[in-house]
Amino acid sequence: MKLTEEDITLLNSKIGLHALLKNKKVNIPKVLEEVKYINHLKKQQEELIKLQNWVIRENKKVVILFEGRDAAGKGGAIRRITEYINPRHFKIVALNIPTSDERNQWFFQRYINQLPKPGEIVFFDRSWYNRAVVEPVNSFCTEKEYKIFMSQVNGFEKMLIQSDTYLIKFYFSISKKEQAKRFKEIKESTLKRWKMSSVDEKAQALWDQYTSYKEKMFKLTNTKHAPWKIIDANKKSSARLEAIEHILATILY
Repeated sequence: MKLTEEDITLLNSKIGLHALLKNKKVNIPKVLEEVKYINHLKKQQEELIKLQNWVIRENKKVVILFEGRDAAGKGGAIRRITEYINPRHFKIVALNIPTSDERNQWFFQRYINQLPKPGEIVFFDRSWYNRAVVEPVNSFCTEKEYKIFMSQVNGFEKMLIQSDTYLIKFYFSISKKEQAKRFKEIKESTLKRWKMSSVDEKAQALWDQYTSYKEKMFKLTNTKHAPWKIIDANKKSSARLEAIEHILATILY
């Protein structure tokens, strides 16, 4: 492989040397790809700081939803997006299963309680769209509850936007083969094994059911006022960059 001057400069950088030395076997093309990704990510993270400063200064409200199959990389993307922004002015919401009181409330109530204050960004690691896919697939809601949700969600989001809130909806899309590979890696890691839930264990067997409900969700909720941004998440690094770039392009800070 012939290296350019730019390649040599990248390899001699602090990030490049770390990438070179962390593995016993040196793969120069892979190292260069990693260094370029990290450098690009850092630049985008700097822009996210500017965006957040604008949100704080102008008292804006931002809601960003992260949906997708289990192991699609939603949490990893959120971590890269929030890595350097001010923790006092954002929160990550990943709600547990509803309590008995919450089950008897209007479905959207517990999500409304998590919406941003002026000057705040809220990231939902799974959101109200649980009821569009995960819940019906796993029989966590009734058919009636599912239909009521689907009849109300577009109106709910329209009211949210009309109340001067930015709403971005991401769907991280992975292949069945990639999901199986990631599940295997999680199960084999003593540090990540806790991530596997009973729902995750059934995800591969229920793949087609998830696909059916996902397609219905897109068809009915990909509205002009709140469109879905579908991201190919089979490669984590490019998915994270695409998500950040979409946020920066959507909110004109």
